[in-house]
Amino acid sequence: MSAVLPLSRRNGLRVLDLYCHRGGMAMGYHQAGFEVTGVDLDAACAAEYPFTFVHGDAIEYLLAHGHECDIVHGSPPCQLYTPLNAYNHKVYPDLIGPTREAMLTVGRPYVLENVEAARPEMVDPVLLCGPMFGLRMYRHRLLETSFPLAAPEHPKHTALCARNGYLPTAERPFMTITGGRHSRAWQRAAAEAMGTPWITTIRGVCEAIPPAYARWIGEQFLALEGRAAA
Repeated sequence: MSAVLPLSRRNGLRVLDLYCHRGGMAMGYHQAGFEVTGVDLDAACAAEYPFTFVHGDAIEYLLAHGHECDIVHGSPPCQLYTPLNAYNHKVYPDLIGPTREAMLTVGRPYVLENVEAARPEMVDPVLLCGPMFGLRMYRHRLLETSFPLAAPEHPKHTALCARNGYLPTAERPFMTITGGRHSRAWQRAAAEAMGTPWITTIRGVCEAIPPAYARWIGEQFLALEGRAAA
């Protein structure tokens, strides 16, 4: 695992990564110099999460230990808000509000991340997308923060995407990274495009967030705090 970890630039600050899954956002905070602890109810995530992993309920752990961290990040499950839920009619928990309430109770600076369809549940979110960071995918995610956060310039979506499950081509250089029965070659290409080469499962890479997003957030937070990663 250590072979895929970038060099740590320690800044003395700690991030609590809630609903951490396999560590896409965690890696970005690490790249910005933070120490990261992740929490998830899915014990299987421990096999690939690159940092300290806690198997448990995110909100319970936040209320018990959030005061020990300098910033709290939360990526509540998005299935409730995705358009596909209109077809599968499954029951999913609504965790954005309860997570925010717990974050406010703890009183640390916080970040809430979710999909575009969750916008009505979020407070003044900022949108991030892959091409903002030179990534060959359109992956919109909303970030609600308790501190000022600006987004890079959002390039127009002019490049064509390969169909989901297909590898990119010269004519369609961007990947579509969503669930399905995909090949191992597709999984490896998707992980590489996302910047998450340590993730080896299709579900893991499809649910991940590019580390570049969290690195941007972490570095902006450091600038606001007047601290630079060393």
